[in-house]
Amino acid sequence: MWAEREKNMSEDQSTVVVCVEDEPEMIDLIRLILKQKGFEVHGAEGGVQGLAMIQERKPDLVLLDLMMPDMDGWEVYQQLKADDDTKDIPVIVVTAKAQDIDRMLGLHIAKVDDYVPKPFTPQELLDSVDKVLSAAEVKP
Repeated sequence: MWAEREKNMSEDQSTVVVCVEDEPEMIDLIRLILKQKGFEVHGAEGGVQGLAMIQERKPDLVLLDLMMPDMDGWEVYQQLKADDDTKDIPVIVVTAKAQDIDRMLGLHIAKVDDYVPKPFTPQELLDSVDKVLSAAEVKP
Protein backbone atom coordinates (compact mmCIF):
# COMPACT_ATOMS: atom_id res chain seq x y z
CA MET A 1 0.00 0.00 0.00
CA TRP A 2 2.81 2.46 0.86
CA ALA A 3 4.62 1.75 -2.41
CA GLU A 4 1.46 2.56 -4.36
CA ARG A 5 0.85 5.76 -2.36
CA GLU A 6 4.49 6.86 -2.73
CA LYS A 7 4.30 6.23 -6.49
CA ASN A 8 1.13 8.32 -6.72
CA MET A 9 2.69 11.08 -4.63
CA SER A 10 5.77 11.24 -6.84
CA GLU A 11 3.59 11.48 -9.96
CA ASP A 12 1.43 14.25 -8.49
CA GLN A 13 2.27 16.50 -5.58
CA SER A 14 2.78 15.11 -2.12
CA THR A 15 -0.06 14.52 0.28
CA VAL A 16 -0.51 17.58 2.52
CA VAL A 17 -1.07 17.08 6.24
CA VAL A 18 -1.80 19.80 8.78
CA CYS A 19 -0.87 18.87 12.35
CA VAL A 20 -2.72 20.99 14.94
CA GLU A 21 -0.87 20.59 18.22
CA ASP A 22 0.19 22.95 21.01
CA GLU A 23 3.53 21.19 21.60
CA PRO A 24 6.18 22.09 18.97
CA GLU A 25 8.15 18.93 19.82
CA MET A 26 5.16 16.75 18.92
CA ILE A 27 4.73 18.60 15.61
CA ASP A 28 8.43 17.97 14.87
CA LEU A 29 8.08 14.27 15.73
CA ILE A 30 5.02 13.83 13.51
CA ARG A 31 6.71 15.76 10.70
CA LEU A 32 9.80 13.51 10.98
CA ILE A 33 7.70 10.31 10.85
CA LEU A 34 5.49 11.38 7.93
CA LYS A 35 8.18 13.10 5.83
CA GLN A 36 10.00 9.75 5.55
CA LYS A 37 6.95 8.51 3.62
CA GLY A 38 6.80 11.58 1.38
CA PHE A 39 4.12 13.61 3.16
CA GLU A 40 4.24 17.41 3.26
CA VAL A 41 3.54 18.29 6.90
CA HIS A 42 2.58 21.75 8.16
CA GLY A 43 2.41 22.38 11.89
CA ALA A 44 0.04 24.77 13.59
CA GLU A 45 0.61 25.58 17.24
CA GLY A 46 -2.88 25.68 18.67
CA GLY A 47 -6.46 25.55 17.51
CA VAL A 48 -6.84 29.11 16.24
CA GLN A 49 -3.73 28.92 14.06
CA GLY A 50 -4.68 25.40 13.01
CA LEU A 51 -8.15 26.38 11.84
CA ALA A 52 -6.72 29.27 9.80
CA MET A 53 -4.06 27.02 8.25
CA ILE A 54 -6.59 24.32 7.35
CA GLN A 55 -8.90 26.85 5.70
CA GLU A 56 -5.97 28.33 3.77
CA ARG A 57 -4.22 25.11 2.66
CA LYS A 58 -7.16 22.67 2.33
CA PRO A 59 -4.96 19.70 3.33
CA ASP A 60 -5.58 16.06 2.46
CA LEU A 61 -5.57 15.14 6.17
CA VAL A 62 -5.69 16.84 9.58
CA LEU A 63 -4.00 15.46 12.69
CA LEU A 64 -5.70 17.13 15.64
CA ASP A 65 -4.81 17.30 19.32
CA LEU A 66 -7.74 17.75 21.71
CA MET A 67 -6.23 19.54 24.68
CA MET A 68 -4.96 22.96 23.57
CA PRO A 69 -5.12 26.20 25.54
CA ASP A 70 -6.48 28.63 22.94
CA MET A 71 -9.20 26.53 21.28
CA ASP A 72 -9.69 22.86 22.08
CA GLY A 73 -9.63 20.22 19.37
CA TRP A 74 -13.36 19.50 19.53
CA GLU A 75 -14.13 23.14 18.76
CA VAL A 76 -11.68 23.08 15.83
CA TYR A 77 -13.32 19.86 14.61
CA GLN A 78 -16.85 21.29 14.86
CA GLN A 79 -15.86 24.39 12.89
CA LEU A 80 -14.15 22.27 10.22
CA LYS A 81 -17.21 20.08 9.77
CA ALA A 82 -19.56 23.09 9.69
CA ASP A 83 -17.65 24.68 6.76
CA ASP A 84 -18.52 23.40 3.26
CA ASP A 85 -14.91 23.98 2.13
CA THR A 86 -13.38 21.79 4.85
CA LYS A 87 -16.12 19.36 5.96
CA ASP A 88 -14.81 16.47 3.84
CA ILE A 89 -11.18 16.64 5.06
CA PRO A 90 -10.45 13.49 7.11
CA VAL A 91 -9.42 14.07 10.73
CA ILE A 92 -7.34 11.84 12.99
CA VAL A 93 -7.42 12.81 16.64
CA VAL A 94 -3.94 12.40 18.16
CA THR A 95 -4.21 12.96 21.89
CA ALA A 96 -3.12 12.00 25.37
CA LYS A 97 -6.81 12.06 26.31
CA ALA A 98 -7.08 8.38 25.55
CA GLN A 99 -9.58 6.88 27.93
CA ASP A 100 -12.20 4.57 26.44
CA ILE A 101 -14.97 7.15 26.82
CA ASP A 102 -12.95 9.77 24.92
CA ARG A 103 -12.22 7.30 22.16
CA MET A 104 -15.90 6.32 21.94
CA LEU A 105 -16.98 9.97 21.83
CA GLY A 106 -14.48 10.68 19.08
CA LEU A 107 -15.11 7.71 16.83
CA HIS A 108 -18.83 7.11 17.29
CA ILE A 109 -20.38 10.41 18.28
CA ALA A 110 -18.18 13.08 16.68
CA LYS A 111 -17.34 10.71 13.78
CA VAL A 112 -13.62 11.49 13.54
CA ASP A 113 -11.88 9.25 11.04
CA ASP A 114 -9.51 7.68 13.57
CA TYR A 115 -8.13 8.13 17.07
CA VAL A 116 -4.43 7.68 17.95
CA PRO A 117 -3.57 7.80 21.66
CA LYS A 118 -0.31 9.37 22.83
CA PRO A 119 2.25 8.03 23.26
CA PHE A 120 2.22 6.22 19.94
CA THR A 121 4.80 4.36 17.90
CA PRO A 122 5.75 5.63 14.44
CA GLN A 123 4.08 2.53 12.96
CA GLU A 124 0.80 3.19 14.80
CA LEU A 125 0.68 6.71 13.35
CA LEU A 126 1.58 5.52 9.84
CA ASP A 127 -1.02 2.72 9.98
CA SER A 128 -3.73 5.18 11.02
CA VAL A 129 -2.78 7.69 8.31
CA ASP A 130 -2.70 4.96 5.66
CA LYS A 131 -6.07 3.54 6.78
CA VAL A 132 -7.77 6.96 6.78
CA LEU A 133 -6.31 8.12 3.46
CA SER A 134 -7.17 4.80 1.81
CA ALA A 135 -10.76 5.09 3.02
CA ALA A 136 -10.95 8.70 1.80
CA GLU A 137 -9.80 7.62 -1.70
CA VAL A 138 -12.63 5.10 -1.90
CA LYS A 139 -15.33 7.67 -1.12
CA PRO A 140 -17.05 9.19 -4.16
